[in-house]
Amino acid sequence: MPDLMETYLENRWMVQPNHANSLGTTHGGNVLKWMDEVGAMSAMRFAGRDCVTARMDQVDFKQPIPVGETALVEAYVYETGRSSVRVRLRVFREDPRSGERELTTESYSVYVAIDDDREPVPVPELTVDSEEGRRLQEEARNGDDKESTA
Repeated sequence: MPDLMETYLENRWMVQPNHANSLGTTHGGNVLKWMDEVGAMSAMRFAGRDCVTARMDQVDFKQPIPVGETALVEAYVYETGRSSVRVRLRVFREDPRSGERELTTESYSVYVAIDDDREPVPVPELTVDSEEGRRLQEEARNGDDKESTA
């Protein structure tokens, strides 16, 4: 059974002018695309199968990411259903020189594992074997509960 920490992925994009809106900050559509890509990779790593996006919960844009900084996207699986995989997604603006980070965007997504005929298939049970994994799972569940009751 796959462990939560095996699904933890990070990816970075250097924000270039072609990623920006008229204010010189990352266009929200680019941020959503990056989140969905990393989230799907996390879900696929967990399921060992192709996964498709079923839902992206409310996306909270807290801070912009200016051109010249790095967009760091993190994703990990924190719960599963029969064929579904819940992934926590967070984006940080990161200064490429100092590594200093600030949370800019967060959301939760659901992906569904599919077979070659694009039909849903069962996913394994998620295990959480480390203290860090338990901390991440609890953070995700607490944040997801707030979204559900908002």
